[in-house]
Amino acid sequence: MKRDGFVVHTKTSRFTEKIVSLAEKAVVGTPAPAYRPGEEGYADWVILAVQGLKEYLGHPYRKLMDVLREMPRVTESLGLTPETVPHFSTVCTRKQAIPMKRWRAILDQSVELYDLGDVQAIDATGVDRVQASQHYAKRTDYTFEAVKTTLLIDCETSAIIDIHCSMKQPHDTQVGWQVLVRNLDDLATVAADKGYDWEELRTRLRAESITPLIPQRDPGMRGWARNLLIKDRAYHQRSNAESVFFGLRRRYGDTLWSRTWFDQFRELVMKSAVRNIERVIEDSHL
Repeated sequence: MKRDGFVVHTKTSRFTEKIVSLAEKAVVGTPAPAYRPGEEGYADWVILAVQGLKEYLGHPYRKLMDVLREMPRVTESLGLTPETVPHFSTVCTRKQAIPMKRWRAILDQSVELYDLGDVQAIDATGVDRVQASQHYAKRTDYTFEAVKTTLLIDCETSAIIDIHCSMKQPHDTQVGWQVLVRNLDDLATVAADKGYDWEELRTRLRAESITPLIPQRDPGMRGWARNLLIKDRAYHQRSNAESVFFGLRRRYGDTLWSRTWFDQFRELVMKSAVRNIERVIEDSHL
C-alpha cells in the first residue's frame, strides 16, 4: 500500500489508475465519456480497462462484475458507479469489436514506462488453448492446437516489448523479421537462438546499427568461431525470455480461455501489458 496524506492507495487502485490512463491514450482523439445511456453505451477505453482488471485480478467475467460493484474507488477510476458497471455479456461482446491496434497501443504505452537496457531477446513457445466441449468443437471447427507465441523482451527490465501470435507454425525467422523490424527503435543488441538463423535478418539489423547475437545452425570453421564469440558476449541473456514466459504463465495462467483465435490474441496482448504495468507498480511504487 502507498499512503498519500490520509488516503491509502492500494496496488489495485494504483493499477486501475494506470490501466485507465493507458486505455484512454489507446483511443483516437479525446476519450469519450465512460458511459452514455442508450445505443452509445460504454466507451472503448472502459472495456479495455475492464479487460486489464480481469487479467490482473484473475476473475471470470461474472465474478469480476460482482467484485467491481463492491469496489467504489475502482469503479470511480473507471468513470462509473456501482450501478453503471457493465453486464458481463456486454464486455464479452464489445471486446470483439475493438480493433487489435488499440490493444497493441496499450502494450506499446506500457513499454514506455521503462528505461530499456542494451540487450533484447526474442523467443517463442506454445500457449495452450482451453479445451472446448466436443459439441462446440464440431459446431465451430474448433481445434485444440496451441497458439505459437513469440515474445520480444528487454533483458535488463524484463519488459515485454512486443508479442506475436499465430495459430499456424510459421518459421521463427519469418516471425522474427516481422517483430524485430517493427521495433527497431527499441533495439540495441538482439539475442536469439539458432531458430532465427537467417543472414538477411542479421544484415537488416546491422544496417540499423543493431548487433545480432544469433548463432549459425551449420557454422563450419568460420561460423564456429563466430558462434563462440557470440556466446562469450551477451548471448546468455537470451534465457531471460524463457524466464518471462514462465512468469507470465505462473501469474496469469498457462491456458487461454477465449474461444476464438482473435480473442485469444487479444488476451495474450493484454496479459503482456498487464504484466508490464504490474511490475512497474511493484518496483517503483507508482
